[in-house]
Amino acid sequence: MSICAVLFDIGGAVDLEFAWEIAVDGAIAAACGMESIRVDPSMIEEASDKAVEAFAPDTYAHMIESLCGGEPISIARVTQRVRAMTCALDAFQLRPGINTLLQKLRKSGVILVAVNAKAERPELAGLFERQIDVPPQDCIFVGDRIDKDIAPAKARGMKTVQFRSGRWRKQRPRTEAETPDAVVTDVRELEEELLRWLVRSPLS
Repeated sequence: MSICAVLFDIGGAVDLEFAWEIAVDGAIAAACGMESIRVDPSMIEEASDKAVEAFAPDTYAHMIESLCGGEPISIARVTQRVRAMTCALDAFQLRPGINTLLQKLRKSGVILVAVNAKAERPELAGLFERQIDVPPQDCIFVGDRIDKDIAPAKARGMKTVQFRSGRWRKQRPRTEAETPDAVVTDVRELEEELLRWLVRSPLS
């Protein structure tokens, strides 16, 4: 197998997302408070864990529904408030060390591909392609979510790396089809795993 490309879900692996998640959690708590729904940090964390464990397609919607006790009017009002609070939020945080790794990969001839619009940020200018013509079996996918990143990439025949970070660090595979080929928790580990598969000259 000759790996030619590494695909990144920018959130989680490249973008730390810590500031974003803190801001969203705060917005959910504030919105609940405005609707006279008492929540505290432990309740927010519990709602988050439940959403992750349930593999909820929309994590924040699942959290809001749980915190509102399933009451439709409260859910709608809290959701609207949270959207208003976060619609213009810019909380991008480049993960320490990831830019150096990305530059090394490009220098070695590896094609880097971003699978979402965050690649258009100035911090990432010139690093990522948006489309490629490379067979899936010649690609590695790096993402933090099993349901939206790892499982779909495996189904297409790609090698997969789960970057356990942030809200989805506790997410675990339920089947072999959801099991990543490797799990990493920092940039050093990610570089080591990528180097195992990249049949090119060593990164300098």
